[in-house]
Amino acid sequence: MLTRTVLAQRHAYDSALPPPCCTPLGALVGRTPLIAIHIRFRDERTTVYAKAEFINLTGSIKDRMAHGILFAAKARGELAPGQPIVEATSGNAGIALAALGRALGHPVTIFMPDWMSAERRALLASHGAELRLVSREEGGFLGAIAQARAMADREGAFLSRQFENDDNWRAHAEGTMPELFAQMESIGRTPDAFVAGVGTGGTVMGAARYCRAHGHAIAVHPVEPAESPTLSTGHKVGHHRIQGVSDEFIPDIVRLDELAPVIAVADGDAILMAQQLAHRLGLGVGISSGANIVAALSVVAARGPGCAVATILCDNSARYLSTDLARSEPVRADYLTPDTELLGVDVIACPADMPGNNQP
Repeated sequence: MLTRTVLAQRHAYDSALPPPCCTPLGALVGRTPLIAIHIRFRDERTTVYAKAEFINLTGSIKDRMAHGILFAAKARGELAPGQPIVEATSGNAGIALAALGRALGHPVTIFMPDWMSAERRALLASHGAELRLVSREEGGFLGAIAQARAMADREGAFLSRQFENDDNWRAHAEGTMPELFAQMESIGRTPDAFVAGVGTGGTVMGAARYCRAHGHAIAVHPVEPAESPTLSTGHKVGHHRIQGVSDEFIPDIVRLDELAPVIAVADGDAILMAQQLAHRLGLGVGISSGANIVAALSVVAARGPGCAVATILCDNSARYLSTDLARSEPVRADYLTPDTELLGVDVIACPADMPGNNQP
């Protein structure tokens, strides 16, 4: 944690810098490859299709959400030049908001539970954000949200409201999903199902609304940790190790009645799968990405190896090296990863005519 003196010095230095006249960083958000992961699962060959979101600007899918929210707010006049930006986050959203917000000339303050990985804290600081950690005694994630709202009210800061902001899911309905469908169509396939972990819920709600608007009758499944089934119970239950999902409450933008049944994944199974993706295929991804692949295989187990399931590789493994991702994980009899052999990948680029995010 930076001292108040260091923060004051840094903010004084920052305020002396001229704001950027434009930020073409939108060209580095979205248009990610689709990876066809070929798998032998329970002696049958299948393929899971995963968007490589770790290739975004700051290394996670949250760049799409942050870009969508900030530029929509600027276009509507809700975010004034130099206005402070504040948000509560478990890490990736804050990193994305810090990178894009600072590039646009805004000071950024992030409230985050103090049990998130050291790498996430360091990345936030490296992008120039002021980080305020919130303990379980201070309310945990809900406490972080309350403190962020209080600061926004008190200091006139722009609160991105990622858990309730419709610009969050629109970023996926207008970007992630059109890209995914175009990429699969380029190889003559259409997804039968889509699965993704729920942090804010932006990805699954964007997916469901895109599919409904375009007449795609596919099942969109939200994914949660088996150890902490917040979506299934409606409130915080237990503890889990899949950072960035199941943040103690059901986000306001999530509408479970628009989605297929929730899929629960054990965090140990998610860790084992993420480790295998790195060890066998060179895909260094985070624990939530492992959970998404396990969830995809649970759909395959129910519907057969010919089912084309699409998902997200949410972020990279570099922000989890101090966690159990970098340790030996015991195997349980009910895990799917031990029944899985990762055979190889094909990489499907975005079509050249897909629209980008290059905005001033």
